[in-house]
Amino acid sequence: MKRSKRYKEAISKIDRSTQYGVEDAVKILKQVSTAKFDETIEIAMRLGVDPRHADQMVRGTVALPHGTGKTVRVLVMTKGDNVEAALNAGADYAGLDEYVEKINGGWLDFDVVVASPDVMSVVGRLGKILGTRGLMPNPKSGTVTPDVTNAVKEIKAGKIDFRVDKTGIIHTGIGKVSFDETKIVDNIRALVNTVVKLKPASAKGTYLKSISLSSTMGPGIFLDTNSSSYSN
Repeated sequence: MKRSKRYKEAISKIDRSTQYGVEDAVKILKQVSTAKFDETIEIAMRLGVDPRHADQMVRGTVALPHGTGKTVRVLVMTKGDNVEAALNAGADYAGLDEYVEKINGGWLDFDVVVASPDVMSVVGRLGKILGTRGLMPNPKSGTVTPDVTNAVKEIKAGKIDFRVDKTGIIHTGIGKVSFDETKIVDNIRALVNTVVKLKPASAKGTYLKSISLSSTMGPGIFLDTNSSSYSN
């Protein structure tokens, strides 16, 4: 793959054979992220699990202390008093029948769907549309809940859903390059500590195999995989 001059200059500042401490890695990341837009900071964690086995599927949520820096559009599918409550909590859209119709018609201008349990029989019919895009509400991620107000507030404040893919990697955004270094570090620690706590009992050997930090247009920086390095 042909690399740009900017990318080559960035990667020259990184020792690819080194696992950096989280603070040092963030400093370097800020130095090498020179795109003309506010790049997203992404983290990729390769875990010592086999996702083909249900008891080694790592999935969870974490409330990032400083959010992701991204405006998240939330659709709440519910009815009754919950509609107004969801909108008051900050939901971008709330309701049921009209949104079922719009989604069936191809409308997908939202990033997260929250649903109350009493409408899941209706929402479930949208499985072919929402499921293939990773938008289907799920109790495990807290997006199927009777407390839609709290769910909306948490999502808007920076709560993210993550899961290991079929190759054993968790990949997610954890902030923006414009964030202060301390805020980026806090977000990284929150995610890593959460993933460590979710280690399956059946997982053998090394759990955190590698952790890589990068910006949208930048090279990867390997982080220390010693879980104690992420303690506050």
